[in-house]
Amino acid sequence: MTLTFREARREEVASVVALLADDMLGATREGTEMAPYLAAFDAMTAEGNNRLIVGVTPGGEVAATYQITFISGLSLSAARRAQVEGVRIASTHRGQGLGRRMFEDAEARAREAGCRLIQLTMNAQRTESRHFYESIGFTPSHTGFKRYLD
Repeated sequence: MTLTFREARREEVASVVALLADDMLGATREGTEMAPYLAAFDAMTAEGNNRLIVGVTPGGEVAATYQITFISGLSLSAARRAQVEGVRIASTHRGQGLGRRMFEDAEARAREAGCRLIQLTMNAQRTESRHFYESIGFTPSHTGFKRYLD
């Protein structure tokens, strides 16, 4: 399967949300009302260093997605970094090497933006994802914490 990775368009937000909901965790977290997602997409677009990327099949289907945010900082000798979130591949397209190609795309975008590292967080329940990330060179180097502000 060949995918073309590019920045998402506003009219593709519903397809991206469907991908986010297409797994054990997302099925319980994502909603059906599109207004909040469209507002978030508009905010991401306005931020400048925040991109929603889609992988599109030759037929135009959105079959993969990830979000990449470029962050400038002082730590690690002022290393610029790329934060990757919301990584999904449609369940019908998994196991075809698309994840590896997706991260090749993310790395190319990070290098182009002057980043020296890529970081991501992953829910600890996603054991298969952990094995995948390690297989493409990611190291589980930190312990992450979250605190919801709702």
